[in-house]
Amino acid sequence: MADFKKRDDMVIDMDEKTERGYRSPPKSPGPKTPTGGAAPIAAVANNPIFPVLSYCASSILMTVTNKFVLSGSFNLNFFLLCVQSVVCVIAIQTCKTFGVITYRDFNSDEARKWFPVSLSLIVMIYTSTKALQFLSIPVYTIFKNLTIILIAYGEVLWFGGSVTGMSLFSFGLMVLSSIIAAWADIQHALQNFGHASDEASARISTLNAGYMWMMLNCICSAAYVLGMRKRIKLTNFKDFDTMFYNNVLSIPILFIASVFVENWSSENVTKNFPVEQRNNIIAAMVFSGLSSVFISYTSAWCVRVTSSTTYSMVGALNKLPIALSGLIFFDAPVTIPSVSAIAVGFISGIVYALAKVKQSAKAKMGGGLPTTNPGPMSASMQSARDSFKS
Repeated sequence: MADFKKRDDMVIDMDEKTERGYRSPPKSPGPKTPTGGAAPIAAVANNPIFPVLSYCASSILMTVTNKFVLSGSFNLNFFLLCVQSVVCVIAIQTCKTFGVITYRDFNSDEARKWFPVSLSLIVMIYTSTKALQFLSIPVYTIFKNLTIILIAYGEVLWFGGSVTGMSLFSFGLMVLSSIIAAWADIQHALQNFGHASDEASARISTLNAGYMWMMLNCICSAAYVLGMRKRIKLTNFKDFDTMFYNNVLSIPILFIASVFVENWSSENVTKNFPVEQRNNIIAAMVFSGLSSVFISYTSAWCVRVTSSTTYSMVGALNKLPIALSGLIFFDAPVTIPSVSAIAVGFISGIVYALAKVKQSAKAKMGGGLPTTNPGPMSASMQSARDSFKS
């Protein structure tokens, strides 16, 4: 199943890190100084610019590829996710066979413990595909930030988390950017098709459907992250363990759902895979599955070469190029309100990342935090710390 969003500390970058449940490895000690011809390769591998750019590029490619497949009349969403899961399992199993990566073998007891996580993951990513199908990439990216707010207050209620004043300010910016984005979309539809036309009504109905799926996705994403925080301790899964079990357990569910829920008539298959675009769509589906492996690797590479703080900031900064990719590669409206929404959403991500960095630093110094519910550190901070353990 591909990542959407893309999904830092399991909160800032939900579509790339949390939607797959990846856990990044710890920052390893610096490698020994290479000699001879290995020096240029090591210099590239340990230069922070390359992993950061690779991580950003993989995120953009994943989002653009999924939007390309889901654009138009494509409605076999379960089949898309099933193909992506199969491709991902084949890719990581091939890498394991050649000794490139390692992960634990399938165990029925571990699978039973992890099954609820995979099931919630399917619901979350399915709602994500539906939202991305109806909304533009910039609007999808902006609204995805609202998941952060749900997770933050879920932490306060269930994990004894805390919310600082700076975090509250970033939440306000996230809500504001979402309102501006929705208003810009509706105004663009009315201006282009006329206030009383059938085309405008149809376009607004499509947008409303997208907002509904987006709301469901934010709720499901928050529930998934908060639930996985507890479940992951039962299995002690690491990077590719999580990826392997998520995809293996998802394949039969997605296949059955596609066969019994989706329309597999010859007319609908032709509609989803038109002859002139069939090869491109199939290639994009396969590529999106491979991209999930690439995102996992570049995420781990970025954390290893830089730091968790830098990685969090990269996740916040990455929102801007992902949103802009929708303006460049698709027909997302380029208006003053839409650009303003992207800018406000981008700033909100930066403010939130800075708030988490400041909160983490203050916690290490033993200082108090405002707006707290007494208890242990927040789930997002603890999840971030857990994710960087080996």
